[in-house]
Amino acid sequence: MALKRPSGPRPPMRKKEPDHRINEHIRVPEVRLVGDNVEQGVFSTRKALELADELELDLVEISPNAVPPVCKIIDYSKFAFEQKKKQKEIKANAKQTVIKEIRFGPNTSEHDFEFKLKHAIRFLEAGEKVRAYVHFKGRAIVFKEQGEILLLRFAQALEDYGKVELLPKLEGKRMFLTLAPKAAKK
Repeated sequence: MALKRPSGPRPPMRKKEPDHRINEHIRVPEVRLVGDNVEQGVFSTRKALELADELELDLVEISPNAVPPVCKIIDYSKFAFEQKKKQKEIKANAKQTVIKEIRFGPNTSEHDFEFKLKHAIRFLEAGEKVRAYVHFKGRAIVFKEQGEILLLRFAQALEDYGKVELLPKLEGKRMFLTLAPKAAKK
């Protein structure tokens, strides 16, 4: 059964409050003024607002926890845009770790092992982590020693390209091994 939206007018959209207090929203008796084209120092809030009006700019509270709070006389919309731009840049530069998975069976043939080894080398050289696992189907769980030997052999074959982050560990019907790329030599 689908939920119905109540009929009638839609409630008004709430405006998002600004991240910083600006102009008349600053409710402290005095502020420390910083910024360009402004005499720096501690001023009464009223005097700081007058200075901002003279320059046709906004008084923006930069550091509300300081005593007295630090304010700057700037164009708020431009300031907000710069802040968003910085946040976006920080987010873009944050490196996300990629984990590639390689699946084995407990009785993986030599050819398949070599084929998957080549893929793992390519992933590690590209700076990605590799999670190799042996999946045990049905009663194949009795071969868990065979699966562990396979994963250890895999780790040994990749020791020139990556380092073992997590030794073979059995979780349910899968035995995992995690490898991270070795730091690039400069």
